[in-house]
Amino acid sequence: MSHFKGIIKSVTGQTVVVVITSSTLPQSGEIAHVSKSPEIKLEVLARIDTEVTCLILSESNTLLVRGQKVEGTGKPLSVPVGKQVLGKMLNLFGESSEGEDNFDLLAPIYAPAPSFSLAVNPTEILETGIKVIDFAMPIPRGGKVGVVGGAGMGKTVLLTEIILNIINRQEAYTVFAGIGERIREAQELYQRLKALKVLDKSSLVIGQMHENAANRFRIAQAAATIAEHFRDKGNDVLFFADNMFRFVQAGSEVSQILGEIPSEQFYQASLQNQVAEIEDRLVSTEDAAITSIQTVYVPADDFSDPAVSAIMTFLDTVIILSRGNAQLDLHPPVDLLQSSSSFLKRQILGERHFEVYTRFNGLLSSYVRLSHIAAIVGEEELGAADRLTFKRTRKVINYLTQPFFATESQTGRKGTHVKREDAVTDIEAILAGKLDNVPDEKLKYIGTLKEAKLI
Repeated sequence: MSHFKGIIKSVTGQTVVVVITSSTLPQSGEIAHVSKSPEIKLEVLARIDTEVTCLILSESNTLLVRGQKVEGTGKPLSVPVGKQVLGKMLNLFGESSEGEDNFDLLAPIYAPAPSFSLAVNPTEILETGIKVIDFAMPIPRGGKVGVVGGAGMGKTVLLTEIILNIINRQEAYTVFAGIGERIREAQELYQRLKALKVLDKSSLVIGQMHENAANRFRIAQAAATIAEHFRDKGNDVLFFADNMFRFVQAGSEVSQILGEIPSEQFYQASLQNQVAEIEDRLVSTEDAAITSIQTVYVPADDFSDPAVSAIMTFLDTVIILSRGNAQLDLHPPVDLLQSSSSFLKRQILGERHFEVYTRFNGLLSSYVRLSHIAAIVGEEELGAADRLTFKRTRKVINYLTQPFFATESQTGRKGTHVKREDAVTDIEAILAGKLDNVPDEKLKYIGTLKEAKLI
């Protein structure tokens, strides 16, 4: 079968206009190559009469000039899928960092989301061993989770800790999408997975921050394609994305490159659709579950930002990181009032966990009010009942801090993994007043109360 052929008419930034010279017409999304520069990959975006607009996907030092010949491949951009990608760090084109790219099974990165009738709602908790998450905002197995916060809040650290804590305890494949972030972080994760001997059931797909916008924008679809293939073959998948805001940002840059009219705050008009296209693919079906955990950068700590809002509408659990908590040396700096989970239900948590959480959540609202009063008049001026509420709630907040395995070398504290039932038992004891005589600081950065020899 013959493919379309053409000649470059103009090159503007990352876009190329090609005049078609063959009787065969290009298909939308088709990959084309430039003569004498096979490393340059063009993606067909739109055609008007005999002219086609293409987007430059690959990085190259080779200059494109008018008059160069272009030939289509008849195929869309595809990535390797299946067990052959396990243990590999790949780029958008399925090329391994180790130079091994002889993959025999490929799949197009563009695919429709599963039918709504095939999607399955999550009903099971995925334990992370992180007290604050498992107790106050549990992660649903087969659901979507967002770690949301501003710059320097520790989103990637928390994501890494979640990966390290659950990857060995789950019979699932891991797919990591590095979207527009530092290659150093991906390399560190790669080395950690290798050291833990779990790299053989993991795949990393990386679009670095220095790469062009089209490349960074497509990397999420490439990673989703790999995850979907595992799911459709009956394998559970842990899908990690760092950072979904960079996906939206790259889409905005591509939109500007194409000359599209921007929408609110200069974002692309198709913002909601682009986020939906990727999120709707990351769903669980009767075949298997995809548990998606994504970091979301919040520009200027503005949670009303359209990109942040668009992503958060798809999340089952939202873990919001607070700059104020970080300044108070509460790590992870999770905002207990603003964070939420659709899994905070009696039938999912169990009777005991639900009762303890409900009691703590009620005290937390009072604690915020009392902390403002105490900051003005002093804690000792509070009434006896209010002072008791204030102290016990603060003890629980301190208890929910935790040393991470991911930061052992930086903090000097040995990481801990705490079972959900143990965290519930400890918090129940604190709220019952069994640690009223223990200084608040003694509860910071420990595992369980028993491990810290406080009970």
